[in-house]
Amino acid sequence: MSDLSVSLVTAAQLIVDGNASLFAIVERSLTVSAFAVLIGGAVGLLFGAWLGVARYPWRPAVLVVLNSLLAVPSVVVGLLVYLLLSRTGPLGFLGWLFSFPAMVFAQSLLVLPVVMALTRQVVESAEATHGEQWRSLGAGTLARAVLLAFDERHALFMVFVTAFSRAITEVGAVMIVGGNIDGFTRVMTTAIALETSKGDLPLALALGFVLLAVMLTLHGLAALVQYAKDTHKRVDAELHL
Repeated sequence: MSDLSVSLVTAAQLIVDGNASLFAIVERSLTVSAFAVLIGGAVGLLFGAWLGVARYPWRPAVLVVLNSLLAVPSVVVGLLVYLLLSRTGPLGFLGWLFSFPAMVFAQSLLVLPVVMALTRQVVESAEATHGEQWRSLGAGTLARAVLLAFDERHALFMVFVTAFSRAITEVGAVMIVGGNIDGFTRVMTTAIALETSKGDLPLALALGFVLLAVMLTLHGLAALVQYAKDTHKRVDAELHL
């Protein structure tokens, strides 16, 4: 049996046996990314929805900056957070460096522009279609932003799935600010990188399989939500014929 075959079989066995170290890393990864999406997503949703309906002279410049932030490498975000949280940094008094909160902070900054940019696109499209109706009812900018975001909640669910994907699959930021400490700040991506460099391919493969399963589950759920939305629209259309 080849080394690859042995590694694949051992990786599968680790998952089937419920290896404690493996699933502790998985749980930590899911928790960090979930908190990051809740925090960064909430802020991004609010500002993104507002940007989708607001009109102001410097709007084009804001959109250029926002879209540019989507391409910022995670290691740059990690470096920025490291400088903020280091002992001599402005937030050093928090003592967060190489801790769970530091990783959540870094990933929150990563998902923030993702949620803002995608929410802005969704709400702006809805504004072009339904904005006049809400304006005629006296809804102001903030009210329209909230109402249109609620109307497009199915599309925004996919935005949050995308944000979670961005968070849980990144490696640079959490490696820098978390330190990849075994049992404390080691997550799936950093563990995969470390175990591969050490030659422990079974654990790296097992984590890779679990990460892939998480992503397939999330996007499968998003597809079901979209299918339910399309079915609901079709039924409504048939009832009004």
